Amino acid sequence: MIPTIAIVGATGAVGREMLTILEQWGPNALRGQSPDPLLLASPRSVGTTVPFRGKELTVRALEATSFRGIKIALFSAGGSIAREYGPAAARGLGGGGGAGATVIDNSSAFRMTAGVPLVVPEINPEALHLAPLVDHAPGRIIANPNCSAIILLMALTPLRKAFGVTHAIVSTYQAASGAGARGMDELLSQTRSVLEAGVDRGGGAGGGGALTPKVFKEPYAFNLFSHNTDVDPVTGLNVEEQKVIDETGKIWGTPVNEGSRAGDTAANRGLGLSITCIRVPTLRAHAQSVHVTLGKPATTHEVREALAAAPGVRLLDDRAANSFPTPLKATGTDEVLVGRIRPDRSGLGRSMEGGVRGQPGFPSETGPITDDSPSRAFELFVCGDQLRKGAALNALQIARLVAG
Repeated sequence: MIPTIAIVGATGAVGREMLTILEQWGPNALRGQSPDPLLLASPRSVGTTVPFRGKELTVRALEATSFRGIKIALFSAGGSIAREYGPAAARGLGGGGGAGATVIDNSSAFRMTAGVPLVVPEINPEALHLAPLVDHAPGRIIANPNCSAIILLMALTPLRKAFGVTHAIVSTYQAASGAGARGMDELLSQTRSVLEAGVDRGGGAGGGGALTPKVFKEPYAFNLFSHNTDVDPVTGLNVEEQKVIDETGKIWGTPVNEGSRAGDTAANRGLGLSITCIRVPTLRAHAQSVHVTLGKPATTHEVREALAAAPGVRLLDDRAANSFPTPLKATGTDEVLVGRIRPDRSGLGRSMEGGVRGQPGFPSETGPITDDSPSRAFELFVCGDQLRKGAALNALQIARLVAG
C-alpha cells in the first residue's frame, strides 16, 4: 500500500517516539491512512532501516517530490526544514502531483503565524478549523506547541475552566530530551565519564575534558543551568520562556502579561505569567513547580476534583505515602501527572482582588489555612513526558482528529 503518512525527521528522538506510538496504537489508528508511514530524514540517515511492526522500514531522502500521495505529513526536523518543505507539502507543489497534505509541525517555525492553528487536542481542538497558512492551499499547516507550554496548560486549563486563572508563577525543570537525541547523548556521555573518573564528594567532579560542552553551553552531568536558549537583553527572558508566554496566549485566546496599565482589573487583564526555565540532568520528562492564582476561591478538594476529571491528566497526590509526580513516573506515559496540591500558606490567596468581602466564598482573613479553606492561590507540581505529550503524542493526537 502506498504510504499516505510521512514522518520528516524519522530518525530523531521525536520521530522515533512517533513510530513507537503508532506501533502501540495499531495499524488502523489513523482512519483511512496507510498502516506504514514513509520515513524521511537527512542525507546522513538515508538508507538506514528502522524496525516497525515486525518489519524494517527504509529511511528515504527528503525532497520536494517526497510528498506525492501523502495526506498527513508529521514534521520533526527543526524550523529550517519545516519552513523549506512544509508550505510546499501543504500546497501539493514540488512536482509531487498530490492534492496537498495536512502538515503537523513540531518546530516553532509556524506557531505564532497568523492563521496557523496551535493545538492541544484536550484544550482547543476547535482551533483546527482555522484558515490554512496559504490562501487557496489544498492542504494546511497545523503547529504543535512547545513542550513546556503543553505540559503547563494541561494542568492549568482544568482550573481555568472551573475557577478561572489570573496569574501563574512557574519554574521548569527540563530534561535533556528537549534538545533531542544529541542532548540526551551528551548527558549520558558526560555522566558516564564522570562516574568512570570518580566523583569528589566535596563538590567537584572528575572527568576533566569529558565535561567540555558541545550541545549545551554548560557542563551537563550532575549540573543544572538556565535554559540554553538565548536571553533577550531587554526583557531578561530566554527564548524558551518567551515561547511559553506567547503560545499560552494563542492557545487560550487571551492576552498574557498585558495588565500593567492603570485601571486594569482581573476581568480584563487576561493572564499574568512569570516563568523561569531550567535545564536539569534528567533524560526525558519535564517537571514544573507552579504557583497559580484562581479567579475565584476554591478548596484543595475542589482543585483536586477539577484536575482528576480532566482528560489527559492523572492525579498523583498521596501525602501519606509521600508519592507525587516525578520525571521517571511520567516517562513513557501519555498523561500529565499533577500532585503536591496545596493552598498557598503565605496568605496570598486571601488578599488577592476579585472577591467581595463578607460574601459566601470569599477567603476568610483569619485562622489557619487548611485544605477546607477557600483560597485563590495554590501550589502544584507537574510532570509530563516531553517526547510523548510534549511532542510526538500531541502531534499524533492532532493527526487522529484530522483523519477523523
